Amino acid sequence: MMEALLGVFVVAMAAMHLLSCLLVARRKGRVDGAVDRTVFVTLLRPVCGVDRFDETTLETSFHLHWPRYEVIFCAGHEDDPAIPLVRALIARNPNIPARLLIGEDRVSGNPKLNNLVKGWRAAAGDRVVMADSNLLLPPDYIDRLMAVDAADVGLVTSPPIGTMAEGFWGALEIAFLNGNQARLQLAADELGHGFAQGKTLMWAPAFLDAHGGLRALGRNLAEDVAATKLVRNAGRHVRLTHLPFAQPIGRRDLRTVWGRQLRWSKVRRDGFAALFLAEPLNGALFPVLAATVAVGPWGGAVVATLFYGSELIFCRVMGWPVRPLSLLAMVLRDAMIPVLWLATFRGRGIVWRGTTMAPPQTADQTG
Repeated sequence: MMEALLGVFVVAMAAMHLLSCLLVARRKGRVDGAVDRTVFVTLLRPVCGVDRFDETTLETSFHLHWPRYEVIFCAGHEDDPAIPLVRALIARNPNIPARLLIGEDRVSGNPKLNNLVKGWRAAAGDRVVMADSNLLLPPDYIDRLMAVDAADVGLVTSPPIGTMAEGFWGALEIAFLNGNQARLQLAADELGHGFAQGKTLMWAPAFLDAHGGLRALGRNLAEDVAATKLVRNAGRHVRLTHLPFAQPIGRRDLRTVWGRQLRWSKVRRDGFAALFLAEPLNGALFPVLAATVAVGPWGGAVVATLFYGSELIFCRVMGWPVRPLSLLAMVLRDAMIPVLWLATFRGRGIVWRGTTMAPPQTADQTG
């Protein structure tokens, strides 16, 4: 009896894994339709410090093939190290309307939102795109966002795809980002249950302002969770671009990868508590263990081959980085998922770029 139950569990988990790969892979060949290129767009790019690839990623703000757009960079403080870089980028790209706004308006416990408020108020676009500073924007970035915009859509978003990883810990980072998190998020969108990722958020300003503006995005620990709830409560949909955008990863260490994934895990626990309870089942670990218990080591080996082989093929099909270290990184990732899940219960607050953030029910929201 036990073997039969374990067998059903393994088959169900393998079927969901393969289905998610197939659902997302078919987006690869999807062609975006025509878009209204007369729409004026404001691109908001918050900056906070300088990371290794920031000059490259921020420079892409000036090379978009969209006929009418402006760029507003937002820095929280006069002494932010990113300010000289931003000013230099604006100076060497005079053909694109761009400006730097400095200062912080405290509307929430989220420093990123507080930094963006001034840019949101100054934006003149019919659509406003918030794009993190570490995201590479392809020339057709706005076209791809506009391609999935529609009357019943409240927010267009996209997960990042890790690229340019160096070393094993960089490979571990993209194992989390690409074959696991982006696959699941894009599969959810295919099934009509898209949810936001803060790397890219495109809004119609009138819609967000009518539902509380940026202050409303501070109702949860992270703005993407609050954005998803806001859009769904308004009776609209969150839609994802057909294909994600690249985030250069570079070299990482285990502490950095662990810290980022633990922070995101706490964000998911805060925002979607019921779904979070099922997270330990994400990955191949438990199906492999179940198959091993049910039929022996060879059963576990077959299931591991099925999971990791299909994920490697899937990443190849999508054009996402696959390296000799990828398989080992995927195995370690799946071993870490239940441990991260347990560690999440040690506290509810997070630290983002040196700022301690508590869940909104305990954070200072009065500012």
